[in-house]
Amino acid sequence: MASIRTRAQVESEISEAIIRFEKEYMGRGPVETKSYLLDDLILIRLQAVLTKAEIQLAKSTESVRGRELIKEVRIQLLEKGRPLLEAVVEDVTGCKVVSMHTDISTVTGERVIIFTLNQIPEIAT
Repeated sequence: MASIRTRAQVESEISEAIIRFEKEYMGRGPVETKSYLLDDLILIRLQAVLTKAEIQLAKSTESVRGRELIKEVRIQLLEKGRPLLEAVVEDVTGCKVVSMHTDISTVTGERVIIFTLNQIPEIAT
């Protein structure tokens, strides 16, 4: 981390990096992304991340299985890209990522990603 950033700058940089990741790695970006730095946690909320095909699959007659498949594929894809995401978070915050958790709603198309850091990032007040 080159310089100490404000909380808003850290949150903004993380949101921008997540949007780039979603577009480049997942193939489609969210409609809206908001990041929150809460002590040693980073909570990222992405809205409208489902593709048109995933929306149709979630609504199909086999909707329970369809929703399970969407969640399973999305989690696997995110796990494959995890080193990229962790590197971005570590670069922006200056802290090591201890863990990452994620879930996606096939009803609302919202995804949340939570990173636990090894310490509270130093931010300007």
